Formats: sequence, structure tokens, C-alpha cells
Amino acid sequence: MQLKTGVDLVEIDRLKNLNPGIRQRFIERVFAPSEIAELGDSNQRLSAGFAAKEAVSKALGCGIGLVGWQEIVIHHLPSGEPTLFLYGNAARQAELLGLTQWSISISHSKTHAIAMVVALGESR
Repeated sequence: MQLKTGVDLVEIDRLKNLNPGIRQRFIERVFAPSEIAELGDSNQRLSAGFAAKEAVSKALGCGIGLVGWQEIVIHHLPSGEPTLFLYGNAARQAELLGLTQWSISISHSKTHAIAMVVALGESR
């Protein structure tokens, strides 16, 4: 059995202070349309979603680059619990590593957003 973790911390003002045109392009590059619909225009929620994607890429051991932003998709259950979906290279990397179980925790304050990811799987 193996255990992988990832964590990321984001300053919310970094997104809030972006030029509006750059901010919109950033959001559309990072988030799938279904995530944008769910997160809305909230800087806190978008920053937390960004942190979660970064944390997942760290648990995959590759960071963003080998995997694309929109290959990591996070939706929330009615209870608020975040749920992870992997596609493309992200799914292949998880399979290569034998990672089959994921847990995500996301939180934010007025100034910071944080995400922690834990993945379990069989050693390969």
C-alpha cells in the first residue's frame, strides 16, 4: 500500500487583483465549464478550487505540466464535500502510480485558501 499527499495554499488577493481580462482567461484555462458554473465568481471559491487542483497535481508527483488543469475536476456534493474526477494524463498518471482512492479537504478564510489531498493505492 502507498500513500501520497499534496497541499497548496493560495493568497486570495492574487486572483482578486488580476486585471479583469487576464482573470477571466485564467479562470477559463484552469476550470472546466461545469466547475465555473458551480464556483461562480467568488474569489475565495475559485482560489480554493485552484489550490485543490495544485494539491492533486502534487499528489500525482508531477505538478501541472504533465497534467492539464482541466484534467483535474472537482465538484461538490450537496453536503459540500469535494469530489475528484481525473481525466486524460491525470487519470493515466494516477493509474501508473496505482492511486485509486482520493480524499480532498478544501477551506478558505478572507485572505487565504488551502487544499489538502490524500491518495491511496497499491505500490507499483
